Amino acid sequence: MNGAVTAPVNCPAHASPGVPADPPGGRKAVAVWGIGVAVYFVAVIFRTSLGVAGLDAADRFHVGASALATFSLLQLLVYAGMQIPVGLMVDRLGTKKVLTLGAVLFTVGQLGFALSPSYGMALAARALLGCGDAMTFISVLRLGTRWFPARRGPLMAQLAGLVGMAGNLVSTLVLAPVLHGVGWTAAFAGSAVAGLVVLVPLVLFLRDHPEGHGPAPRTAGASGGFVRRQIRESWAEPGTRLGLWVHFTTQFPAMVFLLLWGMPFLVEAQGLSRTTAGGLLTSVVASNMALGLVYGQIVARRQSARIPLALGTVGLTALLWAAVLGHPGDRAPMWLLVALCLVLGGCGPASMIGFDFARPANPAERQGTASGITNMGGFLASMTTLLAVGILLDATGDNYRIAFSTVFVLQAVGVLSILRLRPLALARERERAHAHATVPGPAAPPGPVPTEPGRAPA
Repeated sequence: MNGAVTAPVNCPAHASPGVPADPPGGRKAVAVWGIGVAVYFVAVIFRTSLGVAGLDAADRFHVGASALATFSLLQLLVYAGMQIPVGLMVDRLGTKKVLTLGAVLFTVGQLGFALSPSYGMALAARALLGCGDAMTFISVLRLGTRWFPARRGPLMAQLAGLVGMAGNLVSTLVLAPVLHGVGWTAAFAGSAVAGLVVLVPLVLFLRDHPEGHGPAPRTAGASGGFVRRQIRESWAEPGTRLGLWVHFTTQFPAMVFLLLWGMPFLVEAQGLSRTTAGGLLTSVVASNMALGLVYGQIVARRQSARIPLALGTVGLTALLWAAVLGHPGDRAPMWLLVALCLVLGGCGPASMIGFDFARPANPAERQGTASGITNMGGFLASMTTLLAVGILLDATGDNYRIAFSTVFVLQAVGVLSILRLRPLALARERERAHAHATVPGPAAPPGPVPTEPGRAPA
């Protein structure tokens, strides 16, 4: 948009006469959205399955900490690298096609991981899984903006994240005991069946948007330079860049803990049993699910709470990590570990706030691309931390205090970037809201003034 004021995508200029500016929501919207989040739910189960199987994977493939970290690192590298291409695909091809491809890929990847006889083949399977996983969340966000009124945007995004954390909970509570009961191949191959189950309703019933609320048709020649234009215009918005850095700074501490290093840290460094460590990992997920609803309601009602919520979560996370790592003696007390896990539960909901900056900064035809850029942030930070922790553990003889100190470095970089972008992004939001509130609309249907995605009517 490069400084020019544009009409919001739900403006009457883009709608047929008599068609409401916002999608209607309702039961059908919930049903369609439910299919999308079911696919995301399964993708998260597959993504996080290695978190409860890290020690088993090290034994199965005879690898050390750095090689073990490579599993998650490669998966996240593929995931992060796919975010902008996937956003472009969603904007160009629609949600259903992208979600279907993603479900096929992550199912094949999970099955391949179950059957891999070697470290190299297992790495390839996790990369394939990461590719399919990358196609799910942005698609679900797009379903939310296409099927529900704009004022529901923050809450629908938080609910999608909550469903994802429920998938993490399944990994912790169900897959872990199954893995130790029936073995590696049976556990992972059996879980792959879930991918086939969600494919059926996805193919048969999912629709990209309600009838009469499709995207505006492209004008002649609009396809030329589509990729460059989408990326350039999305990145030009300060809200998109601020969203990326909020996601970068808030998400990774919990992601690293749940995805790989939490179980080894609690068992090897803190001397807990696997059962107790699994309970603490579960508390992270439970806290995430509870706080997700709270954060979503707060942001939906008060946009000014976004930055305080994000920075407050970062500060509290840093404080608890410092207390655990700096505690005198070899092991931190249980109450402090529980407090850390409960605070880590806020990282996921806080990261969703990033999308609440990118969404109002971009029209609907760029929502996929902007969401992809935003979603890269946390996964880039997670990749960096996963690798750094693995290298430092090998280099220091499994000194978790030194290894986990990398968390503070990335948090500092992220906070500085948020503070730098915040004034410009919020100023642009105010300008756009004022411009849209004063746009004359004689052809507009009666009712509330149409608003940007992610912003409630005044």
